[in-house]
Amino acid sequence: MKTSRYRWVILGVATFTQAAASFFVQGIGAISVHLRRDLELNTTQLGLLQSAAQLLPLAGLLVAGRLLDRHDERRVVGIGALVVAVALAAGGAAPGYVSLLVVLLIAGAGYSAIQPGGSKSVASWFDASQRGLAMGVRQAGLPLGGVLAASALPVLATAFGWRSTLVAGAFVALSGAVAFMAFYRRPPDRPPMPATSRMRLELLREPYMKKIILSGTSMVSVHGGVGVLTVLYLHEVTSMDSASAALVYVAVQCAGALGRICLAAWSDRHRSGRYACVTTCLAAVIIGMTVLTTPIGRSPVAACLVFIWLGFFGIGWYGPWVAYAAESAPPDHTGFALGLAMAVNQVAVILAPPLLGLLTDLTGSFAPAWALLAALTAVTLTTTARL
Repeated sequence: MKTSRYRWVILGVATFTQAAASFFVQGIGAISVHLRRDLELNTTQLGLLQSAAQLLPLAGLLVAGRLLDRHDERRVVGIGALVVAVALAAGGAAPGYVSLLVVLLIAGAGYSAIQPGGSKSVASWFDASQRGLAMGVRQAGLPLGGVLAASALPVLATAFGWRSTLVAGAFVALSGAVAFMAFYRRPPDRPPMPATSRMRLELLREPYMKKIILSGTSMVSVHGGVGVLTVLYLHEVTSMDSASAALVYVAVQCAGALGRICLAAWSDRHRSGRYACVTTCLAAVIIGMTVLTTPIGRSPVAACLVFIWLGFFGIGWYGPWVAYAAESAPPDHTGFALGLAMAVNQVAVILAPPLLGLLTDLTGSFAPAWALLAALTAVTLTTTARL
């Protein structure tokens, strides 16, 4: 009974660490107006800031997944969160755009351990009947970090300048590292870590992994587009002031957190399995992105509602997706399989924000970016339905 209760402590600390480590990066979109003004950036350069934090995880997620199959999650995740904290603290003295890019690169290296590590820690403490809900709650940490960041960082940037937001991010990330290392324990019934574990890149040939990767890359592109363009779209297209646009972004992140929990809990009971919930999210995103390309999307009220819709489905998809990935992987390679899937996703995470920003700059309109995301999602929905 005591062990049964402690799994909720594990879930709480894993969720908190996820939110704390992602706090600053998830808040970049909320301070986009400040960064573009103070650093004289275009939309492409702004997108590159989000991509910088995701570059080193291309390799880092594979390394982290490998480490997680051989070492305790407490050390791997805790050290990763400490790296994020130290990098952001150093960023408080960043003189300009290039140095900020470097800071985010280093922070991204530390963050590599947190996504697969937190997912594996929760998956190992919960059985299949509650794993979706638990994964959804844990993955809600990402948008929850965004909610807190979108609420706090614009205020800090206005009062003390954009560098103060990095210092705040460092303190928050440090608190996540301390909490995870203090409270995390391995499940008492889990077998010992294997001494050796062979890498299994052949997992990429499995049908379930193809579905995981195709849907993952499509939806992280949507998430990136919503993150980097929402505030700018509301400010420039619907003529909403930057403060109000940032509040809408808070609502989008809240919707994403709620979606990750509700959709993942739904996947615990869905007769067609967890991936059917991911399919629903793909369809919902196509609808939302299509609406933004029409005159309806220029209405402030309609645009706000559409972005909240996209937050629920375009961010909430991750809960059932990561539960499906964890359950589909071989038991002794869960960490590596999660790291592999997330590493492939990183390609889209890196490329989507600057490419969507560049497309917006070149065309002078947001519509082509929304149309591209809708088309990519439609292709994914059609392709994965056949696997």
